[in-house]
Amino acid sequence: MLLAVVLLDASVTFHNVWPTLGVHWPGELSVELAALLLALSISNAWLGRTPPRAVAVLSVLVVVFVLGRYADVTVPALYGRDVNLYWDVPKLGSVIGMLARVASPWAVAAVCLGIAGILAGLYVTARWSLRQVDEALRMHRGARLGFGVGGAILVSCFLVQQISDDIPRLPRFSIPVSGVYAAQVTRVVDALSSRAARTLPASPPMHSNLAALGGSDVLLIFMESYGSVTFDRPEFVNSLRPARARLATAIHDTGRNVVSAFVSSPTFGGGSVLAHLSLLSGVEVRDQDHYALLMTQKRPTLVSLFKGAGYRAVAVMPGLRASWPEGAFYGFDEIYDAAHLDYQGPAFGWWRIPDQFSLAALDAREMQPHPRKPLFVFFPTVSTHMPFEPTPALQPDWQRVLSAHPYGAEPLRHSLTQSPVWTDLGKAYVSSVRYFFDTLSSYLRARPNENFVLIILGDHQPAANVSGEGILGCSCTRNCPATGNPRRPAGEGLSDRADAEQASARQDERAGFMGAGRIRRAGFRDEAVRCRGCGKLTGIRGSAVEPAGSAPCRPQVASSGAGMR
Repeated sequence: MLLAVVLLDASVTFHNVWPTLGVHWPGELSVELAALLLALSISNAWLGRTPPRAVAVLSVLVVVFVLGRYADVTVPALYGRDVNLYWDVPKLGSVIGMLARVASPWAVAAVCLGIAGILAGLYVTARWSLRQVDEALRMHRGARLGFGVGGAILVSCFLVQQISDDIPRLPRFSIPVSGVYAAQVTRVVDALSSRAARTLPASPPMHSNLAALGGSDVLLIFMESYGSVTFDRPEFVNSLRPARARLATAIHDTGRNVVSAFVSSPTFGGGSVLAHLSLLSGVEVRDQDHYALLMTQKRPTLVSLFKGAGYRAVAVMPGLRASWPEGAFYGFDEIYDAAHLDYQGPAFGWWRIPDQFSLAALDAREMQPHPRKPLFVFFPTVSTHMPFEPTPALQPDWQRVLSAHPYGAEPLRHSLTQSPVWTDLGKAYVSSVRYFFDTLSSYLRARPNENFVLIILGDHQPAANVSGEGILGCSCTRNCPATGNPRRPAGEGLSDRADAEQASARQDERAGFMGAGRIRRAGFRDEAVRCRGCGKLTGIRGSAVEPAGSAPCRPQVASSGAGMR
C-alpha cells in the first residue's frame, strides 16, 4: 500500500530534467492526493468498498492529471513559456507534421507506439495503486483512520501555507495540477468572451517621406529564433565567432556601414507572428487575442508608410503554405509564399526551402529587373527554425541556387543525413545560425554595388531547451540582436564614436519593445531607450555582429543608430 501511495504522489509532483523530456521526483507532496485519501477514507467508512467503475474513473482522472503535470513542467523548461491550450491546440497538427518530416517513418511509428504504451502503462499503474489503497482502507480500520486524519492534516497545512509567504513551507507541497487546468479554462473563457482583447493602444505616428533613404531598397529580414543567447552562452559565442568575423569582413569589404543593438521581443521561443506584427504596426502584441483583434482594424504600418512614399512592398515567406488573410491587413503588393517561390531543389526538413534560395529568388525577380520602384521587403526566414536540421549547404554560385540541382552530391548528402539530437539542440541551432551568417556574407559579396539597407532582426529567442535552463521568457530574457547594414556612400555614415555617444545620450521613455515607433524619419536614428528590467539607458554603438548595450542584465532595447542618411 505504501508503494501505491508513493506512486500516486510522484505521478503528479514530478519535475523536469532539463534539457530533456525526462522527469524526476523531488519528494514533494500533492494536496490533491491528500484530499483523495481523505475522501476515500470517509467513503469506505460509510459506504464500503469503492465501486470498480468509480476506480476506473479515478484512474482516468489520475492519467489526466499526470499529463497536465507533465505539460506544466516540461513546456516551460524546454520552450520558455507556459502552455496555453487555446493557442497551442490549433497548432499541434503543424508541429507534429514538422517533427515527423525530419524523422524516419520507423522513428515516427516507434514514437506513436511508445506514446500509446505510456498511456496504457499510466492507466494500469493508476488503477493498481487505487485498488491497493481502496482495499487497505476497506480491510483495516486503522488505515482508514490514519489516512483520513493524515489527509485532513495535509489539506489544512496546505491551506494555511496559502495565507502568507512568511509561513514555512513544511511540509513541501507541489503546485496543484487542478490549478493548471483551472488556469487553462480561464484563458479559454477570456479568449471566447474577448475580455483579453477589447482594447488596443493607439498606433504610433508614422509620418515621413523617407527622403533620407534616397530611394534605397530596404530589406527587413526577421531571422527566425535569433536571440541574444548567441552572445550569452560561451559555447555559442565561440562556435559563431568565425562566421561573425566573415560577415563583418564582407560588410566592410563591400563598402557598407553597420550599427547593431538589442531589441526586446513580445514573444519567446515561438509565436513569430507576434513579433512581426509588433514591429510592422508599432503596437505591442503579446498574445493571439490582441493579434486577431488588431488584424480586424485599419492601422498604419511600415508597409503602408513605404508604399505611400512610392515603394513596392514585397513579402518573401517561404514558410507560408496556406492562405494568409493577414496579407490583406498589411497590403503587400506581392507575396512570395512557398508555392509562388516555386523551389525545385531537394527539401530540407519540414520547412523545405533554404533561405539562400528565397534570397536568390527575391534578387532575381524583384531586385535585378530595372527600371522599377524602390523595394520594401519583409522576409521572415525558416532555415534557423526549430528543429534547425537538416541545415542546407552554402552554394557560392547564386545562379545555381535557383536551379533544380542547386548542390553537389557530397554537400547534399552531408546536409540530408543530419538529424536533430533532441537532448542537445544547441549544436544544430548554432549550425543553422552559422549557415545564415554565411549566406548573408556571400550575398553581400555577390552584390557589392547594390544600393540597399539590410536590417537583420531576431524575432524571438530560441526555445528554452536551447536558450538555457530556467529561461522562462520574462521581459529580461527576450532580447534579440538587430543589425542595420546600409550601403555607405563615400564620406557619409557613422562618424566615429562621438556621433554614436551623442545619439545614445538622447532618452526615449517609451516602452522598449520592437515596435515601428523605433524606426522613424527613414534613418533609424536617435533612438536610445531604457532597459525594461533595470531602467539603465542603452546606446546604439556597435559593430556588425556585436550589438551595443551589453550591460550585465542584458534586457536592453535599442534600434539601430545613424549611418543611413
